[in-house]
Amino acid sequence: MHSLIKIKEVSNKYDITARTLRYYEDMGLLTSTRSDDYAYRMYDESAVKRLEQILILRKLNISIRDIQRIFNDSGAATVLEVLNKKAQNIDNEVALLHELKSIVLDFIKAIEQMNFTDNNDVKQLYDKAREIETQLITVDYIGKPSNINRLIQITDKLDKKNQQVVIVKMPRFKAVSTGYHAASDENKLWDLWNWIEEHEHLLPWGLTPHGLDFVLTKNGHFSMICAIHDHVTEAELTPYEQVEFKGGLYATAISHDSYSTSLTTDKNGIMAWIEGSNFLYDDEREIMGENINDDEEIYKGLNCYQFLKYVPIKLKEKNRCAHKV
Repeated sequence: MHSLIKIKEVSNKYDITARTLRYYEDMGLLTSTRSDDYAYRMYDESAVKRLEQILILRKLNISIRDIQRIFNDSGAATVLEVLNKKAQNIDNEVALLHELKSIVLDFIKAIEQMNFTDNNDVKQLYDKAREIETQLITVDYIGKPSNINRLIQITDKLDKKNQQVVIVKMPRFKAVSTGYHAASDENKLWDLWNWIEEHEHLLPWGLTPHGLDFVLTKNGHFSMICAIHDHVTEAELTPYEQVEFKGGLYATAISHDSYSTSLTTDKNGIMAWIEGSNFLYDDEREIMGENINDDEEIYKGLNCYQFLKYVPIKLKEKNRCAHKV
């Protein structure tokens, strides 16, 4: 009999959360076993090798749907198809970026030829910028006349790769909390769900897919919280803690193919959006995540889970002042 590796050991070795491992199992990519004398999942050598394949494919940004196709096909045809398609997508994006760079350099050359002590040149630059902003593309632009048309086409294609960010305002509420734990102690977070099932009467909405329950991250540690009624006492929450969730503004986006608490590595798309907005990242509050469907029919239909990421934000001071005026 092959030796079995504990889920905690696999999690530590490959820097992957236990919840992500369970997700891969739910999607049929990985199998585990349980022994009579050990309550948690364990993996044999073949499962570990399969996990390594999954992790390599995910590093290549291959979707869960395509990984399923690859594993369901005993030959090499599917994996070659998927990888060739990925290579073509990369080529297309690189070509767009090179073309965008060329356009930017054309504008730089044109601006360098301008005399900023000449009011006419300044006005001309302003007019051109205004035309770009409003997409009035009928006028010949400084540099190549076709630049602005192509600029709009390129940025539209590149923008489609960015996450769609939504701003939400979360209410302040009273919550039960697991306290913060290291990723290796992740099961302590999800054990809260077993407690919730027995104490559903303490929750404002009961145990629903859209109740206020989140995973928070701080300094590499994670905590799970769930909203409770205001009248609940600390004694009723044993062995968990009572906390006050501050609420506030959050920039949020859906993460597909991710069922993990590694929120700090998943926030880059939202951060890029924030940099070009009227908001700032609010580092006084925690980044958090929420699984928005646990329903088997939903994730089988989507072929992935949907996991909302929340990055705390605040309005830039100059805009806050302008709003007050």
